[in-house]
Amino acid sequence: MSLFVLLFLVLYCERKHGEGKPLADYSEHRLPEPPSWAKQGVLYELYLRAFTEEGTFRAAIEKLDHLKKLGVDIIWLMPIYPIGEEGRKGRLGSPYAVKNFRSINPELGNEEDFRLLIDEIHKRQMKVLLDIVPNHAANDHPLIDAHPEWFMQDEDGNFIRVEEDWTDVIDFTYQNPQMRRYMKENLFYWVREFDIDGYRCDVAGMVPHDFWADVIPALREIKPDLFLLAEWEDP
Repeated sequence: MSLFVLLFLVLYCERKHGEGKPLADYSEHRLPEPPSWAKQGVLYELYLRAFTEEGTFRAAIEKLDHLKKLGVDIIWLMPIYPIGEEGRKGRLGSPYAVKNFRSINPELGNEEDFRLLIDEIHKRQMKVLLDIVPNHAANDHPLIDAHPEWFMQDEDGNFIRVEEDWTDVIDFTYQNPQMRRYMKENLFYWVREFDIDGYRCDVAGMVPHDFWADVIPALREIKPDLFLLAEWEDP
């Protein structure tokens, strides 16, 4: 089965973000067709820190012609956001422990550098997907203090990690409407400001399906041929 056929075909999501109610049946829900460029495109996952000796946006630009010659059509950029420090795994930390969803890790460069990278990808008739992490945030994300109600907590108010090994992050709760709006705006931001072509959505099945059903058409209003690729284990 093609990788892209898995695009949001998850019929059920984890109960952890719900309210104990039966899960909605999305088996008859038809999502928009993926754009033509995503159906047969060759996808290359790119971890900027390891891609070049410098580990920066500008250094990556120098390698784009090589990727084009390899036949790459779509570049998937792993998370580019600032990485949390509290509970950091190893010296560098995981890029999936996001400390700010609308900022850039200064180790990689700045907004001007990132915009230049996107422009250079597009000049070569390639597309770019940005990794988004909607399920959780770094332990030291400012929102944890500003809006603790946006995160999963037990009866005593202690933050919950559904995955015990993910000690560098805390899970969002999608029961909170304000939190949902915040995450939608994060998705809108990178499309509007930097003209990315879509997202690779980390652990998409841990986020309620109705969030995706709501946000995908809204994103398509901004960019009609936008593509979202879900990471999940079940068909």
